[in-house]
Amino acid sequence: MGNELVLVCGAGGFIGGHLVKALIGARPVRAVDIKPLDEWFQLFPEAENLALDLRLKQTCVQAVRGADTVYNLAADMGGMGFIESNKALCMLSVLINTHLLMTAKDAGARRFFFSSSACAYNIEKQKSDDVVPLKETDAYPAMPEDGYGWEKLFSERMCRHFMEDFGLETRVARYHNVYGPHGTFDGGREKAPAAICRKVIAAKLAGAQTIEIGGDGTQRRTFTFI
Repeated sequence: MGNELVLVCGAGGFIGGHLVKALIGARPVRAVDIKPLDEWFQLFPEAENLALDLRLKQTCVQAVRGADTVYNLAADMGGMGFIESNKALCMLSVLINTHLLMTAKDAGARRFFFSSSACAYNIEKQKSDDVVPLKETDAYPAMPEDGYGWEKLFSERMCRHFMEDFGLETRVARYHNVYGPHGTFDGGREKAPAAICRKVIAAKLAGAQTIEIGGDGTQRRTFTFI
């Protein structure tokens, strides 16, 4: 098992870069991202690094060739400001997961991981300031975040049915507001923890006493350190 190839999709991004770092030395790694290599958040020469557009089936064929395990962390995404203004772009990420599932099955991959989101949960359960911790089952009845959340929930179902129908072992994780080293800090795609840290630092440097936030300040969020 020690020399079977692992494919990490979205490897040039925040979580993907940390995953590649963790895998280096344990398994041979192929790292793929749509960004040019010089724009990756972390780049490891020990991995086979490829800049590919995984929305296209033919590039997914290239990416999964010889892979035993596929980690799909690739998506067009960002914080709430980005996903609320780019619903169609976020929905198009369904092409990535669909084509990766199809080509992973055809290539004989054994295991497939899909990076989902808390946005897949029913938004009616997330409106109150008096937050009740979410359960996995709270994604249904389905009413996820518009655009991005629907893509994530649909892709979760795709993973489930590829396992049921074709025997491809799939796993899903729903991330909540990720933050940590090498995370996006500005530019509109950053998550709430990075955004508020940046605003506080900027205010302190400018001598300002206030910062702008979304909502009324009473919201509660769950965060995941990467």
